[in-house]
Amino acid sequence: LYFVFSITKAAATTGPAKGPRPASSIPTIIFRIEVLYQKIYNNLMSAKFTHLHVHSHYSLLDGLSKIGPLLDRVKELGMGALAITDHGNMYGAIEFYKKAKERGIKPILGAEVYLAYENLQDKRPGVDDTIYHLILLVKNQEGYQNLVKILTKAHLEGFYYKPRVDEPFLAAHAQGLIALYACLAGKVPEMILAKKMGEAEKTALRYQEMFGKENFYLELQRHPNIPEQHIVNEELIAISKKTGIPLVATADSHYLRKDDAEAQDILMLINTGAKSDDKERLTMKGDDFSLKSPEEMAELFQDIPEALENTQK
Repeated sequence: LYFVFSITKAAATTGPAKGPRPASSIPTIIFRIEVLYQKIYNNLMSAKFTHLHVHSHYSLLDGLSKIGPLLDRVKELGMGALAITDHGNMYGAIEFYKKAKERGIKPILGAEVYLAYENLQDKRPGVDDTIYHLILLVKNQEGYQNLVKILTKAHLEGFYYKPRVDEPFLAAHAQGLIALYACLAGKVPEMILAKKMGEAEKTALRYQEMFGKENFYLELQRHPNIPEQHIVNEELIAISKKTGIPLVATADSHYLRKDDAEAQDILMLINTGAKSDDKERLTMKGDDFSLKSPEEMAELFQDIPEALENTQK
């Protein structure tokens, strides 16, 4: 609360006072209370944000953050929980779980899985190298077992460039999982960028039915230097308003601090075999993919507070 007191003095008068002074001459205290909604909200949210889309060094040649330093940074920033969502694997799950528990941090197991263009058995050159991303988070024991089955299937039967799974298998193993639909490489975002708004909405509703109303979210990220992200965010917000599918805020963290971006970019060069002077190469240097503080996230999403609040569910 922000209190403002102001005192208004009566105008000067001439001659002797006669009788009670007029009300206007009595010093008036104006008591005004202004509630600084956004400031209070940001302060409250400083302890109420959880990163749900985070890559560790187990996202091979993509994520930079090692598990121990990642958890130490989370604790330093005052957060009590963290998810790791490495690309197509849970290689770091045991190390992450044990070290998080040692530090008093709630570990949320998950992965960023790859969805096949159509069927996971299809391996057509120039067709099935198209894949979509989806964040899956473990909700309970059944969810953990299902995520293990999904990733195993992806590696043993669906591998084509990446370990892929398809929608039928995903639907059969959706129990106990929470899904976020996802970065710009997600199916719904790609449909939005292709101006297929009707298909994007239908796909979002299909996934909501697949995972359940309380277990499916449209993922918002704020990367100001990526124009496509703004386009996708606006349409996702519109879909949310129309369908009731909830929104959730993420940062898609690939490294700890902003000055780690250069080191992460070197990993990307090794990963893709590109040259550093190639202007068309895959890089993340154009924006900030660090592990942002709760205050930074509150500032980025001050216009959509529910997207922050939903990280606590």
